[in-house]
Amino acid sequence: MGIAASQGRVYLELARALQPHWRGDFALPARLQRLLAARPGCGSRDRRLYRELIYTTLRHLPWIEPLLTTDPAEALRRAAWLAAATPATAAFRAARATGEPPAGDPVDLLPAWFRTEAPDLFTPAEAAAQVRRAPLWLRLQTADPGAVHAEFHARGWPFSASPVLPDALRLDAEADLTTTEAWRGGHLEVQDLGSQLVLASIGLAPGGHWLDACAGAGGKSLQLARLLGPTGTVEAMDLRPAALAELRQRATRARLANVTITARPARASYDGVLVDAPCSGTGTWRRAPHLKWVTRPEHLARAAARQAELLRQLAPLVRPGGRLVYATCSLARRENAAAVTAFLQTHPGFTPEPPAADFGFAPAEGGMTVWPARHDTDGFFVAALRRG
Repeated sequence: MGIAASQGRVYLELARALQPHWRGDFALPARLQRLLAARPGCGSRDRRLYRELIYTTLRHLPWIEPLLTTDPAEALRRAAWLAAATPATAAFRAARATGEPPAGDPVDLLPAWFRTEAPDLFTPAEAAAQVRRAPLWLRLQTADPGAVHAEFHARGWPFSASPVLPDALRLDAEADLTTTEAWRGGHLEVQDLGSQLVLASIGLAPGGHWLDACAGAGGKSLQLARLLGPTGTVEAMDLRPAALAELRQRATRARLANVTITARPARASYDGVLVDAPCSGTGTWRRAPHLKWVTRPEHLARAAARQAELLRQLAPLVRPGGRLVYATCSLARRENAAAVTAFLQTHPGFTPEPPAADFGFAPAEGGMTVWPARHDTDGFFVAALRRG
């Protein structure tokens, strides 16, 4: 119990240091990283343990936070029980997850104000998914997936292909992908399955000239380039130079010659414009649970205003007959269906198209929401709008 007792003390120290900030600091993960870096002798396995315990606390905050002061031993016991079973947490959980596991309604672990934005998130299955650790999904960029499979088998890494998207692999191992031949050869990228379903749902044919107007580090840009094939082109644009520098490296590694990094649109019109808009990130609460507690209705309002402006600016770049694809990693209606409805009211030349593949989701209000529970993903929204 000596090591587990010491680890328990460190966890409580970290939790108490973060507690004043976890309802106001959007950069809480970086704050945690600084706290861990300041602890001498805290190795990589220790850091993985403490990150998991803190993220577990944030996922289950109403069940743990009150006990940090009144009953720290019980807070620690609950954190141990609720933490994901990983190599880094195994010994700690064996020592500390005593008694009966904590029980309660997962709906109580969601911000009550968000129910009006995403009532489906408060159903039993979706609420339960929100307190599970998000898996690691990969997207294959190769015509020979067997070589990637063989390398993972040789390393003893368990994985499985998604039944709805064969090029998506779920990797159930704490693995350094950058050491693999598959990574160095550009045969895979880290990309959540939900993110992959966004473009997979709209039925892209090879060829055509597309603009990815909010490319970021380029996960969807690279996927779009592969879907369009060598006869198609993707211009990737973003306001953040660091993100575009990462995208350039990723495109080079993936050997995709049909991706161009640009500061502004090079054409007057495109066959398609992808607006993967900056948003509240409410679809990523599994992966970034601190966002549950720092996000407020006013943040959604500001995001929605920015999204409306982006759609207004970018819609004229879609050629007649082309498509405007709007996507977010949000589950908030204000940023999703309401945003599409408002756009269509002022742009009657655009018409929503049903998804070419819905992957078991029910399209509604001009778009499709990827709910996390069905395929164990982050949450997303996508709408494909055809210009007449």
